[in-house]
Amino acid sequence: MHNEALEPKITLNNDVKIPVLGLGVWKASNVEAADAVSLAISHGYVLIDTAKQYGNEQGVGDGIQDGLKVAGKNRDDLFITTKVYSGDQGYQASIDAIDGQLERLQTDHVDLLLMHWPVTDMYNETWRGMEEIYRSGKARAIGVCNFDVERLTDLLAQASVTPAVNQMEFNPLIHQQDVFELCQENGIQIEAWSPLGNGKLLGLPLLQEMATAHKKAPAQVILRWEVQSNVIVIPKSVHEDRIVENADIFDFSLTDDEMKQINQLNEEKHSRWYDDYQWYGNPAGDPNRIMKA
Repeated sequence: MHNEALEPKITLNNDVKIPVLGLGVWKASNVEAADAVSLAISHGYVLIDTAKQYGNEQGVGDGIQDGLKVAGKNRDDLFITTKVYSGDQGYQASIDAIDGQLERLQTDHVDLLLMHWPVTDMYNETWRGMEEIYRSGKARAIGVCNFDVERLTDLLAQASVTPAVNQMEFNPLIHQQDVFELCQENGIQIEAWSPLGNGKLLGLPLLQEMATAHKKAPAQVILRWEVQSNVIVIPKSVHEDRIVENADIFDFSLTDDEMKQINQLNEEKHSRWYDDYQWYGNPAGDPNRIMKA
């Protein structure tokens, strides 16, 4: 199935184009990820987002192979993202880890490689390693995740390559406006993880009213708000009906007033499990504890 709306549309700061909506596979097992990725590709998805830390790169790779066969497409039709695991941070360690990740994903390059978390005293060296990966052609673009203003400012002062993307927690309840503005000033594209707020937003009366008015689901209203806010979204699902529904957001628009009303839901509160990642680093020095979830 061809869905032109899912084709690469946003141009990153290095001229690589990325779709505005894709599939996330956080918390999916290898088997679930393989099925979800294959289904998504068959329904026109191009952007697939995974991470070494998710433990499902192999399943994603299997799903890509299966999905490409079913859809009659090839690797170059997809936009594959994975991430540098915090246990692999550092200049040489990040370089050494990429080949294993590519092998599991069954490709010779990823379209976007992100640093999963800014581990204290390591992220600048990790970025230097990622710049080498970028120059080698094993990643068409590189970026970061979960960088706040302080750490992003520090990275930008030392980086040779400006991050193309900052993937961060973004949904109607948390906008991280200071980070958002810093990224805009530096030509860094925002990509939202947990765009639906772990489903906690779906019951909000405001969103339900808008969904009824547009004959859409609340999740579709949220994703549409994000896309109209110039944010890339990667909603996670392993269910075919949800995968299809999440992509069906390009035949309607929210009014300026509706956008403002959703903007006003902002509480700037991270989800409860955010701090479990210990994204600021781990004094105990155990890299496997840096990210629990």
